[in-house]
Amino acid sequence: MNLPMKWLKEFVPSLNTDPKHYSDVMTDTGSKVEGYETLSEEVQNVKVGLIKKIERHPDADRLVVCQVDIGTGTDTQIITAATNVFEGALVPVAVAPAHVMGGEIKKTKMRGIESNGMFCSIAELGLTLNDMPYAIEDGILILKEDCTPGDDVKELLQIEDTVVEFEITSNRPDCLSVIGLARETAASFNIPAVYHTPTVKGSGDNVENYISVEVKDTEKCPRYSARYVKNVKIEPSPLWLRMRLRAAGVRPINNIVDITNYVMLEYGQPMHAFDYACLDGSKIVVRTAAEGEVFKSLDDKDHTLTSDMLVIADEKKAVALAGVMGGANSEIKDTTTAVVFESANFLGSSVRTTARDCGMRTESSARFEKGLDPEMTLEALNRACELVEMLGAGEVVDGIIDVYGKKWEQVVLPLECDRINKFLGVNLDEKYMTEILERLGFKVENGMIYSPSFRIDIGCMNDIAEEIIRIHGYNSIESTLFASDVKVGLPTESQGYRRRICNFLCSLGFDEIYTFSFISPKYYDKIALPANSKQRNSVVISNPLGEDTSVMRTTAIPSIMEVLAHNNNHHSEAVSLYEMAKVYIPSDDITQLPEEKFKVMAGFYGNGDFYRMKGVVGAILENGGIIDCDYRAKSDDPTFHPGRCAEIVTADGKVIGIFGEIHPDVASNYGIDCPVYVAELDFNELLENSNFERKYKHLPKFPASTRDFAFVCAEEVEVGAIEKVMKKAGGKLVENVKLFDVYRGAQVPEGMKSLAFKVTMRSADHTLTDEEADKATKKILTLLERELGITLRA
Repeated sequence: MNLPMKWLKEFVPSLNTDPKHYSDVMTDTGSKVEGYETLSEEVQNVKVGLIKKIERHPDADRLVVCQVDIGTGTDTQIITAATNVFEGALVPVAVAPAHVMGGEIKKTKMRGIESNGMFCSIAELGLTLNDMPYAIEDGILILKEDCTPGDDVKELLQIEDTVVEFEITSNRPDCLSVIGLARETAASFNIPAVYHTPTVKGSGDNVENYISVEVKDTEKCPRYSARYVKNVKIEPSPLWLRMRLRAAGVRPINNIVDITNYVMLEYGQPMHAFDYACLDGSKIVVRTAAEGEVFKSLDDKDHTLTSDMLVIADEKKAVALAGVMGGANSEIKDTTTAVVFESANFLGSSVRTTARDCGMRTESSARFEKGLDPEMTLEALNRACELVEMLGAGEVVDGIIDVYGKKWEQVVLPLECDRINKFLGVNLDEKYMTEILERLGFKVENGMIYSPSFRIDIGCMNDIAEEIIRIHGYNSIESTLFASDVKVGLPTESQGYRRRICNFLCSLGFDEIYTFSFISPKYYDKIALPANSKQRNSVVISNPLGEDTSVMRTTAIPSIMEVLAHNNNHHSEAVSLYEMAKVYIPSDDITQLPEEKFKVMAGFYGNGDFYRMKGVVGAILENGGIIDCDYRAKSDDPTFHPGRCAEIVTADGKVIGIFGEIHPDVASNYGIDCPVYVAELDFNELLENSNFERKYKHLPKFPASTRDFAFVCAEEVEVGAIEKVMKKAGGKLVENVKLFDVYRGAQVPEGMKSLAFKVTMRSADHTLTDEEADKATKKILTLLERELGITLRA
């Protein structure tokens, strides 16, 4: 809704504020302002000029030199090529320096003769032929208004105005009008509003001698009002009316059509005018259309109607689509001599579906579909007839046809001050609440609130509370504590641990990704899963978007591989990614939902090797306080490299994850030609084995004793197994075991390897003696030989 401020001030004359402050206040009180614009702001220093003398330019056949009186006492010289100017003409003159819609106007010389400005056309003033119907499109505007040289053209033509654009919500159709917004303005600024009661003098006679109305569907048309105007003279509207419509964004057409548009903008009540000569039978019938009935609208388009659409008809044909658009067969023309003004109330849902199905959403339908005040039809109708008499556009016949089938029922609610205060968290007295409601048009009497007919959105106490608080001001509500105990929402243990892992992986340089849980069965082929693998048993989607999203994944390795491959294909040299991915394990019972599990996925290429991934996995375990896990080599998983893959096993033998280098053939399936490392850990198992208790101990007071060992063992013996036996044998004395050398060569038999360890031993309560260290060393060697068959290297 575009609201011209000059129009608004007719109803709120004491309003005195700038557009910015006005917009802020109206937005704060519930009438959201999208923005505002000053019309014709670019037009500066354009005066009325009287052309006193015109002479040919001595050096240009198409130019003339004009001496112009602009009210300064000295004639101003203007050179122009316009052919429609003449001596004695009053024209708009942009007196240099000036500004028009086309740009800046400066003094200049044209073929050696000085020109001190420019005559203006309607385009240079930002106007059209609809705005100035007596003008010519390609020539200078010859002013016909009552004016004198030197007058400001913007004031003369009333083209300067500030227009505020409102976004009106669907529950407030009353604000789709100047009067509605004036009412809101008066309430928001707590200033008086002045409303006009239309007065129609009439010309005698009786409307019933010319027209009758029959409403066959009072559900879709609760009220239909009409008046008859004879001796109509179709001509352009006066300047003030044209400029009002222009400021509101409506194109002026002629006086009768402009009156209907003016009333619609002023009251929010759409109106229509029928050419009386086009109505067969002198009767208006409001009925539903016949199935398949063809109707030609004012825009010359044919529409095939259905039996649930409401039309305005005469005795033979439809002449308007109710609430949407008039028909071409009853359009107001230059030859029209009598009109019937229609002001009706239609069911909003019926208008909405009709406009939608016919593809015609108009200013009229946009208002009707939100629901309008049925009590407004007569006042709007009388306002239109008042304007007819004011403009001398015709003679209004006495009498009104008013068919009011379904009466409006007023909403009456109790004024529950205590309940409203409790609901809003404020402490307002009854007198103040009553004042606010009365400013908004409500009537409060004997503790009861009587809602006005234009407020169709009011239905309960909450609606009344909203009216009070928006005018009182949301910013005026004082902060208070809740009366009841409030528990602060905290993440669950599972949510907290997921967040902890995510933050930790980010700190290690991994970027988080999100992938779809829907995958293609072909993904399992790409990671080389055997045909009989249990992981191929997936939940199948009944109505997938396509084959690529037809099953729910049981492993997230294909998903992270797809993302790594995408980055590799885009020439990213090194990428580290992670995801908290959900997988779905189907139940043996098809009536049961699948088991949903989170998997901690990590993957990278280009910036590390197997041992970096082992370090990442170890860091995740350590971050969760998981210390009783072993790494066990795994060579039978076809997705991973057989010699660079390991499982993570808990103390009770449960496998909680796998990591390693992706098999080169699998990497090749994704178009990756470099080593790729991936880890997949079971989040639920990590959470179950986690321990976030941290015990701190004093720094050691006594020195450590170290022993170096070099063993020869079979290739298949794992370093982790040796470390485990050493710690077991040394007991509390063994503080740390560290591998520092691996040797394979001529001095070691084939199929064997040499491993060198540094064992740190320390006592918490005394300095270890050599004898104690030697005794612990002997235990270590004995247990290694007994359990693993390992001996010291000679």
